[in-house]
Amino acid sequence: MGILVALLVLSVLIFFHELGHFTAARFFGVQVDVFSIGFGKRLWTKKIGKTEWSLSAVPLGGYVKMKGQDDSDPTKVSYDDDSYNSKKPWQRIIILLAGPFANFLMAFMLYLAISYMGVPKLQTYVDKVTKDAPAFKAGIQKEDKIIQINGLNVKYWEEIGKTINESQGEITMIIDRNNTLVTVQLTPKTIDDQNIFGEKISRKIIGITPLPKQTTVYYSFTDGFTYAWDETLKASTLIFKSVQKLITGAVSPDKLGGIITIVDVTAQASSAGILALFFFTALISVNLGVLNLLPIPALDGGHIMFNLYEIIRGKGPSESAMYYITLVGWAMLLSLMMLGLYNDVNRLWGGH
Repeated sequence: MGILVALLVLSVLIFFHELGHFTAARFFGVQVDVFSIGFGKRLWTKKIGKTEWSLSAVPLGGYVKMKGQDDSDPTKVSYDDDSYNSKKPWQRIIILLAGPFANFLMAFMLYLAISYMGVPKLQTYVDKVTKDAPAFKAGIQKEDKIIQINGLNVKYWEEIGKTINESQGEITMIIDRNNTLVTVQLTPKTIDDQNIFGEKISRKIIGITPLPKQTTVYYSFTDGFTYAWDETLKASTLIFKSVQKLITGAVSPDKLGGIITIVDVTAQASSAGILALFFFTALISVNLGVLNLLPIPALDGGHIMFNLYEIIRGKGPSESAMYYITLVGWAMLLSLMMLGLYNDVNRLWGGH
């Protein structure tokens, strides 16, 4: 059941990505020949107007085939009024950006729904206090509730680490202990640690862990938009940094996941409940948006680069140059897909 949900999630995300391209293309009067969810043999096709709407056998992608635009053969161009090639470069760029934009919009809408459904957050109750740590020496005890750090109120556990890391020198904390306010002063300890990318960092700690006491935060109509914007921006920044570190070698290529990992983790998220599924689906949607903006010729980002080149030079690359550059782009894209698949198989076999 989880795998079916995962495939449905991927199909929905791909549908919205391609719908973005389709909507922008039709807005500028470009004829769309095919709108397909999936690749390979067509299982179902219905022609509406001049567009063939299709479901194909392999639900691991999708495409919109516009008149005069064919990634499999960039020499097949058309300069009819309703073709992609006849449009101005800036119009083509908007058509290309519309797909990734649809993914970011989808993530935003999912985060907005989450904000109204209720976001689980850890409360600021202390569980374990590490012996000889700054918190232990300051007299902090189990079940103390931290309510203020350096004059800043803290409502949720995630705010504690952030506030401590941004502090300088000694900090003052106000604690609720059995309905009695207690003030403590301590100096955080700086330790060597690793971030989510495995890079060495320094961070400040006081030596406490949270009690598993959660509260559910329901956002108001307007606050929900702020939450959705912040989470979409946070997820986008995370994916951009991940790609950057993968390219620069800061993150090992064996960390790259493929379609098997996406399906597996999505299936796990679906079994954890609708909220977990929404969170992970939003992250995948952002991932699709970011990856499609990479300047690889077979992707939207590569086509955007071609159009920017045309704006700057006043003419596009020659047909032969486009052909060979596109071949290189497909080779790069297929190499990344095969690397992800190889890593997936290795993980399944316990290689990592």
